[in-house]
Amino acid sequence: MSLTLTASAADLQWSRLPALPDERGFAGSFAGVVDGTLMVGGGTHFTDKMPWEGGTKVWYDTLFALEQPEGAWKVAGKLPTANGYGVSITTPAGWIILGGGNATEHFREVFWVNKDAKLPPLPKPCAFMCGCESESVIYIAGGIETPAATTALSTFWSLDLKQPGAEWQVLPPCPGKARILACMAAVNGVVHLFGGAALHAGKDGKPEREWLNDAWCYAPATGWKKLPDMPRVAVAAPNPAPVIGDRIYILGGDDGANVNFEPKEKHPGFPRSILVFEVKTQTWSQAGEVPFSLVTTNAVRWQEHIVIPGGEARPGVRSPQVWSGARK
Repeated sequence: MSLTLTASAADLQWSRLPALPDERGFAGSFAGVVDGTLMVGGGTHFTDKMPWEGGTKVWYDTLFALEQPEGAWKVAGKLPTANGYGVSITTPAGWIILGGGNATEHFREVFWVNKDAKLPPLPKPCAFMCGCESESVIYIAGGIETPAATTALSTFWSLDLKQPGAEWQVLPPCPGKARILACMAAVNGVVHLFGGAALHAGKDGKPEREWLNDAWCYAPATGWKKLPDMPRVAVAAPNPAPVIGDRIYILGGDDGANVNFEPKEKHPGFPRSILVFEVKTQTWSQAGEVPFSLVTTNAVRWQEHIVIPGGEARPGVRSPQVWSGARK
């Protein structure tokens, strides 16, 4: 039985799909649709202790499949390697996984999950980037080249799936700060980029985040344009951002308000408000809340619903919950 929750003034009504068949859940996994079947693969969780207790993050390669909303998840195979925190895009031709990485390296590989046709590797190894598809062209922005990087990539790349043998094109970077864990969506041939976090080296040499709430759009004919800032910061919101009509939905995302929260095991989770960008009017509004707190996850269109399959519920803690949202 599905549990339906409706937020006041919300555009979307949410219900639970069967949970992923691992009670710990995954963050940084990949999700897509292949021949009408919802699939989730890879990602990470902690198996022994929490990260602040010295726990070890483990990467996975398992691929799960759900054929129908009332069905059960099945193990459908494995990814080529344990992988997480790349970009996952479903196109009319199938599901593509781009980049990602593990504890020691980030990847350049780009591949179809559902067929053997080859795709060119990314210009650089990259994880924690964002991406979307617009008119059969894939766009990738930002990320980091190595697991220990203290600066983000300012890169902006495109790959035209309509052109046989096409290679990645290096496009003008976003004029804003280089960033990780931003959110991207395309409407009417225009690519939109929202939020994320810039990086710099802290006093201990480890990366520190600068939380961003800026917004940009890119049109192939005219280049980049600054948009009104987001009402709040949103880092690692489900990506690509869902689009309904001419509205782009930012579902939660970390606003950084509780980054130093103590005790860590009592962290309240991430914001649940839904930010909506109206493309026609270039304005922001809020459309209720989501009934979950999930970041570093995907938003996938499946059977006319928006599916959010697991993710990080609070620092170090993953969730196996899978949520499905539909317009009222």
